[in-house]
Amino acid sequence: MCRLFGLNTGIEPVSATFWLLNAPDSLAAQSRRNPDGAGIGCYRQDGQIVLDKQPLAAYADPAFATESRDLHGVTFVAHVRYASTGARTVANTHPFEQDGRLLAHNGVVGGLESLDRRLAQLDAHSLVRGQTDSERIFALITAETGRRHGDLSAGLITAINWIGGNCPVYAVNLVLATAGELWVLRYPDTHELFVLERPAGGNATPGRSSLDASTDRIRAKATALAHRPAVIVASERMDDDPGWRMLQPGELLHVDRDLACRSQTPFDPPAHPLRLADLEPTAAASQHPTHPSAG
Repeated sequence: MCRLFGLNTGIEPVSATFWLLNAPDSLAAQSRRNPDGAGIGCYRQDGQIVLDKQPLAAYADPAFATESRDLHGVTFVAHVRYASTGARTVANTHPFEQDGRLLAHNGVVGGLESLDRRLAQLDAHSLVRGQTDSERIFALITAETGRRHGDLSAGLITAINWIGGNCPVYAVNLVLATAGELWVLRYPDTHELFVLERPAGGNATPGRSSLDASTDRIRAKATALAHRPAVIVASERMDDDPGWRMLQPGELLHVDRDLACRSQTPFDPPAHPLRLADLEPTAAASQHPTHPSAG
């Protein structure tokens, strides 16, 4: 399953170090579930984007994934990809950038012909440079946001409701970022997605006040967060902080520049839900790498 990560520190930049493949698979395991790409994006305080990503074919360039990245900024988005749609190329590797925003996605949306027709109707298909459902979802969000005079929440809600009503949906979990803000969606309930509203120093974790959090894929360290609050989102709980909570199915969480978190559930369930058995083998393997179809 693709791994998502987002970190927002609001208006105060921090220095943070990231590893995008914290515990590489053994060579034997790589033949079944090797990541297909990894990337990280960061907003500096002036709003400029730093984006570093690369497709990771089996056995190729493990140094890219395992070497550390030192970044300085206010908002960070990281992603480790297991491909469901599209080849291992830079164009298909997350995070994607459109109109000064970054998006990383985990899930599967079918009916891409219908989605392409909708993008053509909105004159938005030129935003799609690769082959993924993820970038198409982002393009629809971008187009609908433009139609709503830059209201990103309204554009995102309109886009996801259109997808849920017109396309077969297995999952749409995403992290969408601007400088100092995050939008986080878990839709519907297929995959988990967690948020931690972290005060300065964390929630009284003994012996640790700076951030040092990891999963078996993504690791993040930030000593500055011993003294500053932050909001973190991830596909898995990353440490033993008791403040982690799972987003509700259909929950859209907005984290603003003041780190205030506001949630809403404005989505109908998918009209055409997909089951794991409905996915073709590559897509099934991307969502559940240990599933028998991931051979």
